[in-house]
Amino acid sequence: MGGVGVVNTGTAGSHVTAERLLAAAATNTPLRRIEMSVAGRTHRAWLKLEMANPTGSVKYRTALGLLTGLQRRRPLSAGTTLIESTSGNLGVALAHLTTRFGGRFIAVVDPKAPPMLVERMRGLGTELVRVKTPDRHGGYLLSRLERVETMLRADPELRWTDQYHSPDGPGVHRDVTAPELAHQTGGRIDALFAAVSTGGTLAGLGEGLSKLVAGIGLYPVDVQGSIALGGTAHPHLLNGIGATRRSSLLTTRALHAPIHVPDVRAIALCRMLDRQTGIALGASSGAVVAAYLAAVADGGSWRCPVLISPDGGDHYRHTVYSDDWLEACGRLDAVRAVEDAAAADRITFTVTGDVCER
Repeated sequence: MGGVGVVNTGTAGSHVTAERLLAAAATNTPLRRIEMSVAGRTHRAWLKLEMANPTGSVKYRTALGLLTGLQRRRPLSAGTTLIESTSGNLGVALAHLTTRFGGRFIAVVDPKAPPMLVERMRGLGTELVRVKTPDRHGGYLLSRLERVETMLRADPELRWTDQYHSPDGPGVHRDVTAPELAHQTGGRIDALFAAVSTGGTLAGLGEGLSKLVAGIGLYPVDVQGSIALGGTAHPHLLNGIGATRRSSLLTTRALHAPIHVPDVRAIALCRMLDRQTGIALGASSGAVVAAYLAAVADGGSWRCPVLISPDGGDHYRHTVYSDDWLEACGRLDAVRAVEDAAAADRITFTVTGDVCER
């Protein structure tokens, strides 16, 4: 697994072996320069646009890693049934790949999963199992995991990809994404900002880049209300970032202190960036941009900082980009207040080139 480009992994109704599918898969996503002006001072960073992956998110890479690990331990085949707890993007990626080798996929989802992602999974033949009861922290992760464990006990033939503990999720970022980023930046990358949920993306990238680039700063980004990296749990609006339990994949060694972003600020910056540049990012990407701006305000300065953008905004048109949805959540006024404050601070965005100048 590696290289440049995307391999045709088959069409509906045609199957390839899982081994061949995973060996042939390749990823290579672009960097785009983003200039952020605050009160007339410009700060430059690079967005790693994971929306360019075949299923539209960084979780395509994670799915490749998880399935490769399962294949290595016991071959996957037509008729294999996989199960995973997902907030959306990993489920789409696993469904996409599983159908290519004739397997079945069960996704355990909750009410926060974006409807468009749920429909994509359904269209790929996924069996959807919905949990509706929040866990003790007001989120749904623990409820989803409890349902997965119940189903595994009931059917020992189910195979769990287990994105929360498997080393193969971080492994694909260590072995593939990190060298890709080092190559794209000519080794100049000196800071990495990445959203945390399971922690696998940052764990793998951090391990890989630390071996390739001396002195790189690793900045974990979380949403206020998540306890993936500690803190106090409470409900929030964002999907695909944060968790109602600590990450078991990510240690704090070699990481900077987590930057916790309010959900309304992440949403407001997504909407502003879309209006100003025409590039719509997913909500967790908005949190990463907000974290970078907070770090800059705190005195941070880098020559080639990279912000991981896990996915694009198309799947969130009916949520974070929707006034009606925000109004129904009781947060529209709060988001608009953040947008007004950002305008008063003269925060503007320009997205330009696609490389980190050497």
